[in-house]
Amino acid sequence: MLECENGSYYAGITNQLEARYAAHVAGRGARYTRANPPVKLLGSKGYVNRSEASRAEWVIKRLPREKKLAFLRDDA
Repeated sequence: MLECENGSYYAGITNQLEARYAAHVAGRGARYTRANPPVKLLGSKGYVNRSEASRAEWVIKRLPREKKLAFLRDDA
């Protein structure tokens, strides 16, 4: 999960975290991060396959802001 310049959080999935983060910072990532550049990597979680990662992304994108960081810490 990334914190963006406007203070929002962005969640996505990748199997190459460092390269994907660099792409977002360079303006070559998702449309959202091109408009709202990331300022910090807040954290990540590993999953056994893409399907599980996609399910987790779906869940986190629907959480209220205050619960997103708790999700990363497994508190949610």
